[in-house]
Amino acid sequence: MTKKSIVLLCLIFMVAAGCAPLQRGYETPIVSITSFEAQPSKGVIPQFQIGLHIVNPNRTALNLKGLAYTIFLEGRKIMTGVSNTLPRIEAYGEADVVLMASIDLFNSIGFFTDLVRNRKKDQIAYLFSARLDAGNLYPLIRASKKGTISLTQSMHTP
Repeated sequence: MTKKSIVLLCLIFMVAAGCAPLQRGYETPIVSITSFEAQPSKGVIPQFQIGLHIVNPNRTALNLKGLAYTIFLEGRKIMTGVSNTLPRIEAYGEADVVLMASIDLFNSIGFFTDLVRNRKKDQIAYLFSARLDAGNLYPLIRASKKGTISLTQSMHTP
């Protein structure tokens, strides 16, 4: 075998190994939003704790690179955030992720104005949207959840 043939075989092997997630049978990991709760805060700006549960239904480990998320309250974009401290999820494994989010005060002025005007309102509608990055060769993993936050009790989801 010539040196050129060996280099060519090595390149083919590397490309084939790199395309493993594109092979038949690859399933998109499942992301569930398990909690969305208001947390006590030290200042005027409220904080929320967001729980995610990620299931990897594949035979290879999932090395998450990052996560970006957006939260809407009453239809208004209130929070956006990112995280790059995510667990490695083994093949056929699962893991929980907890995010802490603070409200962007400037983006939420309209929300707070509406909240003050509607003092009798006892629930706030929310939409949580997340995008997880498992690397360049994997498709982005998207998840979202709608529900309501009770101002007098815990979270409710439809």
